[in-house]
Amino acid sequence: MKRTARLFRLVVLLIGLGLGFLAVYSFRLPPAPPAPLTGTVDRIMVEKAARRLTVFREGEALRTYRVALGFAPVGDKERQGDGKTPEGTFRIDRKNANSAYHLSLGIDYPQPEDRTRAAARGYSPGGDIFIHGQPNAMPGVATIRHEWTAGCVAVSNAEIEELWRVVQIGTEVEIRP
Repeated sequence: MKRTARLFRLVVLLIGLGLGFLAVYSFRLPPAPPAPLTGTVDRIMVEKAARRLTVFREGEALRTYRVALGFAPVGDKERQGDGKTPEGTFRIDRKNANSAYHLSLGIDYPQPEDRTRAAARGYSPGGDIFIHGQPNAMPGVATIRHEWTAGCVAVSNAEIEELWRVVQIGTEVEIRP
């Protein structure tokens, strides 16, 4: 009987320790946010399959962000309205503080070859491709968890504010499949 009671107490103790560990592990403090980026970046890389945007300075990756893409993200943009995010190497060619989305960085799509290809097939290649924040008219409706843009690259509002500060006109943007 004493042996059973001791065994019972040991099991209860082990369960209690396990539950205590889980409670501490589950309720730990979130990591501190990273320090804000300063200076400028010289390259942006978007990896569509990974839903990831990384900014670089002199070849060093500085920060990575989760992104949402066009509503049909697989494949290169071919025409206006296809919901695809273009692939290739581009440049930031404009900044729009009065965008319908929380800030936007314009990408110089379509390129001459995109226009030529679309014209040969008799349609528009589309345009107005941006890296931008969330819609101003519907805060909280669109998120990074779902593909919802018409072909743009979307980040959170806080992230576009950070990118806005460090990205200059002329910054290279590589968009990979």
